[in-house]
Amino acid sequence: MSTFTDQLRARTDDELVTLLRLRPDLGSPSPATLASLAVRATSRMSLERALAAVDAAVLQALEAVVALAAEDPPTRDGVLTAVAGPAVAAASVAGPAPAGSTVTDGTDDDDPPDPTASAAADRALVGRALDDAVARALVWADDSGRLHPSPGLAEVLGPYPAGLAAPAATPTRPGVPPPPADVHALLAEAPAGARAVLEALTWGPPVGIAPEPSTAAGRTVAWLVRRGALRATDARHVVLPRTVALALRGGRTHPEVAREPMPSVGRRWPASLVGAESAAAAERAVRLVGALVDAWGRTPPAVLRAGGLGVRDLRRLAQRLEVDEDEAAFVAELAAAAGLVVDDGGDPPAFVPTDLVDGWAARSLPERWAALATAWRDTMRTPWLVGTRDDRGGVRSALDPELHRRWAPRVRRTVLEVLASAPEGLGPGAGGVLDVLRWRAPRSVPPEAVVRGLLTEAARLGVTGAGALSPAGRALLTDDPAAPAAALTADLPETVDELVLQADLTGIVPGRPSPRLEALLARTATVESRGGALTVRFTPESLRVGLDAGVTADDLLGELATVSRGHVPQPLEYLVRDAARRHGRLRAGAALAYLRADDPALLAGLPDDPRFASLGLVLLAPTVLAASVPPAELVEALRERGLAPVLEGPDGSVVHAQAAPLRVRVRPSRAQVQPASDDEHSALARATALVPRLRRAEEAVPQLAGDLPPLEPASPEAGPPTAPAAGAPRPDDPEARTAAPVHVRAVAPVPDRADVPDGTADPALALLLLREAADERTPVWVELVGARGELDRRLLVPVRVDGGRLRAVDPAREAELTVAVHRIASVHRARPAAQHAPDPAPEAAPEGAQ
Repeated sequence: MSTFTDQLRARTDDELVTLLRLRPDLGSPSPATLASLAVRATSRMSLERALAAVDAAVLQALEAVVALAAEDPPTRDGVLTAVAGPAVAAASVAGPAPAGSTVTDGTDDDDPPDPTASAAADRALVGRALDDAVARALVWADDSGRLHPSPGLAEVLGPYPAGLAAPAATPTRPGVPPPPADVHALLAEAPAGARAVLEALTWGPPVGIAPEPSTAAGRTVAWLVRRGALRATDARHVVLPRTVALALRGGRTHPEVAREPMPSVGRRWPASLVGAESAAAAERAVRLVGALVDAWGRTPPAVLRAGGLGVRDLRRLAQRLEVDEDEAAFVAELAAAAGLVVDDGGDPPAFVPTDLVDGWAARSLPERWAALATAWRDTMRTPWLVGTRDDRGGVRSALDPELHRRWAPRVRRTVLEVLASAPEGLGPGAGGVLDVLRWRAPRSVPPEAVVRGLLTEAARLGVTGAGALSPAGRALLTDDPAAPAAALTADLPETVDELVLQADLTGIVPGRPSPRLEALLARTATVESRGGALTVRFTPESLRVGLDAGVTADDLLGELATVSRGHVPQPLEYLVRDAARRHGRLRAGAALAYLRADDPALLAGLPDDPRFASLGLVLLAPTVLAASVPPAELVEALRERGLAPVLEGPDGSVVHAQAAPLRVRVRPSRAQVQPASDDEHSALARATALVPRLRRAEEAVPQLAGDLPPLEPASPEAGPPTAPAAGAPRPDDPEARTAAPVHVRAVAPVPDRADVPDGTADPALALLLLREAADERTPVWVELVGARGELDRRLLVPVRVDGGRLRAVDPAREAELTVAVHRIASVHRARPAAQHAPDPAPEAAPEGAQ
């Protein structure tokens, strides 16, 4: 009979490449041979990863194969019938389709679905699921076409695959009635409540707690136990035999085929509205990140001792951005993910903008957004956890180094893919997304809080609009790095380069301002409101930004006249000239600092003003004051009191240069460095290059067939090779002879091929042989190392290999034992002739001659 390793070797190169592509952990690091690949493919860790990546249909097919193979390996048609029902009657047995799922049958929506077409569609779905399971090496077919689960798969799926009890869980014992031949006839004469008891256990799990015998329910359960419809495992638990469960199910392993649900929850919005909402959110996100960088470039916040941003700094940032603290934390995390701010590692440390900021700010709005969105898609940060409590009860802060999760990029992409599968303009919400995720990866469904957090972040960033995935969000799922910026450009409204100036010192931009107009407004006005139009207000404080940059009143008025639809209103002109006239009348220098004016009246009273007591002002001359604070602090304090001083240099000239914002060089830390994303092309290229190396290595490995002499069994006539292990019953023990018989599947003759190893001392290959033997229920020769180093050779039937231990049955001693795998020196397959004790020959090699 062929084995799992045999079918792996028999795969074509294309099939092996497909396996490595579907299960990338098998090729990283590269296995040495195909046998090593088989060992890795049957390990519990790899099987867990493989099951986490399959959908509900594949999981149903795997459960059906494992459940049916417990008695006899099923055929492909047997699995299709068990999951989807007979070819024609499947629709009537399966029951109604789940909400949100559709079956295309070519009829009008008002017509009832065709049962034959529905049954054919279900069987086709299960067939594709089986093919996927075979391609992933989770199921393999022997030479007769019967299907077997991968070694170790049954243990990973749990004790009750498809909700069915294992055959060994309900053996027929003396005094225990067998399961009834006709369950439905038994139910016809059963007492009230019996049907409800069996129906509660029919679809699993098959184990239930027995009620008190004195109650009516207890008497009903006892009646079912006496007639074999239930089996009592102990005084408190009963189990539903698998034959009874299959009879109640009509031979099915699952009540219905798991069909992929379509996201249909939510309202469907026009594409224009989705694009407009997305563009507005994207523009806002870019603006908020720019404001954060500007604020932290002038006053960087300190880093907490444990890492992260303090509560007060987060609250100050929220006030500066005019958002709530949750959104402020997201903006800070977004800027950090894009590499725009980082812990400078100073003494004391602070969050400071990096040298990437200037290049990012010089790009267009779509390009700036694309950089932020791509960083958000790929980051391992989890901003939605900010404000929640960790395992120790502490509150997680923004930019906390503990907020890294390696699974975050994968979950983000998965959620975006679900949104992309919904009809255009439909926002399914967290509930609709979770419904799809429960089908696509039922063993790795993220918590609802994670999905809601990701959807909130996507809305804030502009990846979604009105709850639906925007064109720019769809572009994030492509391999084209320029696609997100191009998609956002198509949704953004056209820029305008004109400003409507009004006499009340306000201005209205009828649209999205151009970069030139936006730069002019940034240094002359403050934003009052945003919406369909941008409203700004001109104040002395806002004009001071431009004047501090060295621009004169005439320059400002000339720029405003260029973008204005009409002439500059007289009140605005007066404001600009008055601000320019007052600007620089007071000049500050270093004493630490000094303050001078041409008019002594301007300085009169300042040293005695209690509001300026902290400045340490001293009158040096009628027109000169000295201060004990730095010039910048002096100027800032005077401006807060309504004065308008400027800085001057050593030669008395006005210093127009603004304070240079802080920048630090990006030094990626280990936590920030993300693993290189494996795109489909590079993964395929690596798998294609690995398969020929495995083929050559397999040919170069010396085979073990025929290298070892025949192993003689430990028989009562010949005596055991060594003393039995402590506590193990001997063959001549009366209690051992009365133990339950051990049923061993007959070993088919092993073909005399050089590429079929009989045994190995390699630990990895030994584990593979043990797993295959446990899967096939066939005996193997195992050499065990005793406490003093002696070898004990036994013929064992492996039952389970897991957790570094082998659980096996010793047929010669009619006992079960558990052995640590590090005590196993070698494992060899038992040929048919080795299962019977031959007559000892005089020429026989002594025990241990090998």
